[in-house]
Amino acid sequence: MTALTVRLPDEKHRRLKAMAKNRGTPLNRLIDEVTTLMLAEYDAETRFHLRAENGAGRTEEGLALLAKAAGK
Repeated sequence: MTALTVRLPDEKHRRLKAMAKNRGTPLNRLIDEVTTLMLAEYDAETRFHLRAENGAGRTEEGLALLAKAAGK
């Protein structure tokens, strides 16, 4: 595990501590959970862009697959 020093404005730090306390979790765990969510969002966005690139220029094929799925 890596230790990380992060500089935050005092007000943001105070609010994060209050949020962690309200949720009954240590501040470190709260930050770990938030970064996990951010990384999951980033991974989904990256996969979306890769799939979009792979499908570029294949509009007719995609529409045909949608029609087939809809039973048309």
